[in-house]
Amino acid sequence: MGLEGDPELESTEESIVKWIWEEISSSWLNITLTFAIVYLIYQILFSSREPAPVEPEKPMPPMKKQDMMLSELKVWDGESEQCSGRICVAVNGKIFDVTRGRKFYGAGGPYSGFAGRDASRGLATFSVDVVPEDYDDLSDLKPSELEQVKEWELQFSEKYEYVGRVLKPGETRGSYSDDESDISELDHEKKE
Repeated sequence: MGLEGDPELESTEESIVKWIWEEISSSWLNITLTFAIVYLIYQILFSSREPAPVEPEKPMPPMKKQDMMLSELKVWDGESEQCSGRICVAVNGKIFDVTRGRKFYGAGGPYSGFAGRDASRGLATFSVDVVPEDYDDLSDLKPSELEQVKEWELQFSEKYEYVGRVLKPGETRGSYSDDESDISELDHEKKE
């Protein structure tokens, strides 16, 4: 018993199509929405535009390990000619090369105020504006804020390349040889 020649089914199909057409054409809003839906479906199904391949930035060679005074760290802000586009940030006395995070620490980034500076106090107090110019021993921070700084230090050490230490006023520089390019701070302290 096939339904293919059934006149009742054909009239039902015709009435459904007629009803849909009347609903769509009854209002300009319905007509506009219908065209928008058809256009979007067309774009999804038949869009042949492929996004242009983005060539990833070539990673820079590792930065030479070195201890720095805060005045020297300021050079590594990603903007000065001397830094060659590199960005360094200090956290809890350790300097990290954060050039990979240029979107965050570079010009216009949400943490650009930390570029070439000691970000410890700002990270502890959740403020990008609080970046001291002079050496900050963080002695006036609350224990919970000091714990925040240590957590940030751990995150930076897992994500970014360690460069060296921030020198206190009057402190002497440690020396790193070329074959110590991946030396950690703990190893550096053991040598002293």
